[in-house]
Amino acid sequence: MPTAPAPAKKENLLINLVFNILIPTLVLSKLSKDTLLGPVIGLVVALAFPLGYGVWDYLERRKANFISIIGFASVLLTGGFALMHVSGMGFAIKEAAVPAVIGVAVLLSLKTKTPLVRTMLYNDQVIDVQRVDDALAVKGNRKDFDRLLFNASCLLAFSFLVSAVLNFGLARYLLKSPAGTAEFNAELGKMHFLSWPVIVIPSMAMMMFALWRLLSGIKKLTGLEFDSIFKAPPEKPAKS
Repeated sequence: MPTAPAPAKKENLLINLVFNILIPTLVLSKLSKDTLLGPVIGLVVALAFPLGYGVWDYLERRKANFISIIGFASVLLTGGFALMHVSGMGFAIKEAAVPAVIGVAVLLSLKTKTPLVRTMLYNDQVIDVQRVDDALAVKGNRKDFDRLLFNASCLLAFSFLVSAVLNFGLARYLLKSPAGTAEFNAELGKMHFLSWPVIVIPSMAMMMFALWRLLSGIKKLTGLEFDSIFKAPPEKPAKS
């Protein structure tokens, strides 16, 4: 009997926040002064942490997806823009473009065999996809489910659109100093720090609402209870 593949390792949220938010913010805000690292070296050091974490996380979990690739490219663009002394408006456009691209990709992917909503919300790491599909077949509700996935994709895309608007506004509000200066690095660090309460939390709330709508629709279309929709954790081998 073939052995079931080992479940993918889950990402540690605390480590993610430390390497992507906390350390870069501290370096940009406190260590980028001319008397310490300087603005250029400070920027390079700050961006090295999220870049390094992205590489390490991929090697550790062997999992990459469209969004993580976009995020990785965003960090590289931030460094490139700063080293080229791009204006605050350029940064604001870049900050808005990243979630906007993801939102458009969510909608466009509906025409493909692997829509992104299946990766973000309806995936087999969280939901027992096989059981749901079997129940849909029994009930004859496949078309209604496809419509449900479409609606969930629209909500998901809208959350990224809101994130794009908030990103643009936050960047325009904070980035006032010329790029390549310690003051600009401090403003960039503040922007990264504030992105969590100002942008990430509202966007995550909207994504959770989209997930709730999806799960409620699945429950209605399949007749399954919520505990049957979610995938059961793998059983631990008995100790000898």
